[in-house]
Amino acid sequence: MLNSSLEKLKSTTKAMGLVFGDIGTSPIYTLAVVFILTKPTHENIMGVVSLVLWTLILLVSVEYVWLAMSISKRGEGGTTVLKEVLAPTLKSTRAVAFVTVLSYVGISFLMGDGVITPAISILSAVEGLTLVPKFSQLSNGVLLLIASIITIGLFVLQKKGTEKVASYFGPIMIIWFISLGISGLFSIFHYPQVLKAINPYYAIDFFIRDGFKGFVVLSDVILCATGGEALYADMGHLGKKPIVRAWYFVFSVLILSYLGQAAYAVTHHSKSSSVLFSMVFSQTSIFYIPFLILSILATIIASQAMISGVFSIVYQGIATHIFPMLKIDHTSDKLRSQIYINFVNWLLMFAVLYAMWHFQTSDNLAAAYGFAVNGTMLITAVFLIWIFHKKNLKIKMIASAFVFIITSFYFASNLYYKIPHGAYLTLFIAMIPLTVILIFTQGQKRLYKSLKSMDMKDFLLAYKESYANKPKLNGVAVFFTRNIQKVPPYIENTMLDNGIIYETNIFVTQKTSSHPFGVVYAFGEDLAKGLKILEIKAGYMEIVNIGKIFEDAKIKPTVMFYGVEDIITENIIWKIFALIKKVSPNFIKFHRLPSNKVHGVIVQVKM
Repeated sequence: MLNSSLEKLKSTTKAMGLVFGDIGTSPIYTLAVVFILTKPTHENIMGVVSLVLWTLILLVSVEYVWLAMSISKRGEGGTTVLKEVLAPTLKSTRAVAFVTVLSYVGISFLMGDGVITPAISILSAVEGLTLVPKFSQLSNGVLLLIASIITIGLFVLQKKGTEKVASYFGPIMIIWFISLGISGLFSIFHYPQVLKAINPYYAIDFFIRDGFKGFVVLSDVILCATGGEALYADMGHLGKKPIVRAWYFVFSVLILSYLGQAAYAVTHHSKSSSVLFSMVFSQTSIFYIPFLILSILATIIASQAMISGVFSIVYQGIATHIFPMLKIDHTSDKLRSQIYINFVNWLLMFAVLYAMWHFQTSDNLAAAYGFAVNGTMLITAVFLIWIFHKKNLKIKMIASAFVFIITSFYFASNLYYKIPHGAYLTLFIAMIPLTVILIFTQGQKRLYKSLKSMDMKDFLLAYKESYANKPKLNGVAVFFTRNIQKVPPYIENTMLDNGIIYETNIFVTQKTSSHPFGVVYAFGEDLAKGLKILEIKAGYMEIVNIGKIFEDAKIKPTVMFYGVEDIITENIIWKIFALIKKVSPNFIKFHRLPSNKVHGVIVQVKM
């Protein structure tokens, strides 16, 4: 019983550190940026904090914790999983294409968000230094420099992996949440009337009084829910129960913090850019520096979670063949989720630094933040309605439809206000992976069609004649092919045209299963004398260790052949596709197969 309780506590603490960093640090800036758009009068404060509380209830607790987390594949969650659950139930190819593109947009939005999250989180915490008398005169340039040094340090450490320090993330976040709760509770004690804001009447009254202004304010209110999508996306790493248990605690603390900040805003008139920092400084100036250090650590953890999230998205994209191959390093022998992608790391770092220096302050960054998250929430709501309709779960379908309507209001507000005020950068960033995905996936389809593959029956007739009559080389040759029914031109050129036939020839083919993880392999029935087939079946989020499979299957290749497509085209889109193929690691480099045994066979392809 004691061991079970300790395990629960351990898993819940781990979830605190890996999942709730983003949403847990949003109290630093959410109310501060909202009160830039609307005057902090008593009525407005009560209305805004009521909106914040009900946003957390509807867009996080209802949409993600209740609805989305009830859908999974072997415990995995996220946009990719929703697409994989929905697509097989659709009969129309157009519907499947629409769902696929929608999932690509959702993935791209999350990657766009991956740039703004570290920028706003770290910069907003560093700006808290200005409340300390000794640092009150720090220029914005100095604050940006400090934030940049922290950011560069964070990205430099990625290559070494975060397994060793990750164990501290949970305890640090628990201390952070406890600090938020205590400071909020202290302010509520001095103005208990703020508890009335739990009544949604105050949120509705805010809209009635402010009208269009109230609609615009939604674009900043959504900031309180940023990071909510991580609850579902990280479900596969930690499990549903630990995340839900942790959310009960985090949700309670966030409510206390936002209500406390509202109580402080009603009773004080601070000019600080952060209501939270002003509140804590006024409560206990002695403990303000430790609280500030704690907030910086919390924002670093939030940024780390987003960086790891982007690595995971790219990893899943490579595994599901929607992204080109990139070099992936596993930084932990124990944790599957601990990966490092060099190209993505440095690209993300420069993008984060650019966002910081471009927008200069956390208030300006807030104008760009939230749009991508809101877009992902809207896409998730669409998938949920569709899936629950297919499963004939009417109550959940109606709840999803209600969430979709609410989310649409937020999204419309973001479109109206945030696109011209900074979200254009998020949109531009999201367009980059989306463009790459669309060009790469369509290019792969066109390339496969353009390759004049040979039917296996015709190939076997020619192969049997060559194997019987031509001299054979000693050893084992391995050939990689996507479809066993069609033989790629490079195999035809190598074996039939050039007469390179070994005593034992093995065709290796890989199929994707309907499950996220798991790898199985088996030798099929021999195709002909000296010609075997090894079939590998891998989960759609799995990247196969081919070298390990060869070792386990006792295959000792003398040589390995793979096809290299030399793409000839006049079409600008396919030229970009050809460039992507050239600059990204090929199949052999990606799987780190021994270069001294590998031969690439060039095949010209017109597209």
